[in-house]
Amino acid sequence: MIPLLANAIEAHGGLGRWNAHQRLTATIVTGGDLWALKGVDQDQAPRTMRIELQRERASIEPFVKPDQRAEFSPERIAIVAADGRIVAMRNNPRAAFARHDMRTHWDLLHRAYFNAYALWTYVTTPFLLALDGFEVREIEPWREGTEVWRGLRATFPAMIASHGREQDFYFGPDMLIRRHDYRVEIAGNFPAAQYVSEPVNVDGFRLPTRRRVYLRGDDLMPLRDELMVSIDLSDFRFD
Repeated sequence: MIPLLANAIEAHGGLGRWNAHQRLTATIVTGGDLWALKGVDQDQAPRTMRIELQRERASIEPFVKPDQRAEFSPERIAIVAADGRIVAMRNNPRAAFARHDMRTHWDLLHRAYFNAYALWTYVTTPFLLALDGFEVREIEPWREGTEVWRGLRATFPAMIASHGREQDFYFGPDMLIRRHDYRVEIAGNFPAAQYVSEPVNVDGFRLPTRRRVYLRGDDLMPLRDELMVSIDLSDFRFD
């Protein structure tokens, strides 16, 4: 493990503590302009997100209706009723985004897949970068105001569903995550800069509670009037 990643993981709570837990639950509130572009009605109602920490699994509820949830793995996305009945399901969900651009409308399974893999990636950062199959290296730092944020470029293994194979992460002087850059492959490969802030202490972890995703210019600057996604998180619970 390169020193930058090791220091970042330690600052967020340490790998030993992370590996001692199996699941994380949180409350999420989501907004931004992306949903309208995708023809999605995204309200501001709080939802419950549950993720597994050691493998890529997630659920979100309620999803569309009060008695439904979305269940995700890289190989399958499903909408499940409270009684266990499968309302809708798609195997190999990534293939359903072929030829999509930023304005291609999504159905409910498209939306569920995006929501779940994105949240799993965000909430497990930086710990997921220590999983088998990731390749990481330090890149040029990013200067934000008076701070210099050290950069790390990660190449994701094919078995992990995420925005794209190559993503950049920037860490502040305290080694906490400040920014996450990527291209959204399933939506025309548009470039994004996600700003991450307002960490809280939970069971020895430092977990961000505010995420704001902007379109990113060619100069790597965020386009602040183009807020694509907002995510506010609270009520973290490990088990």
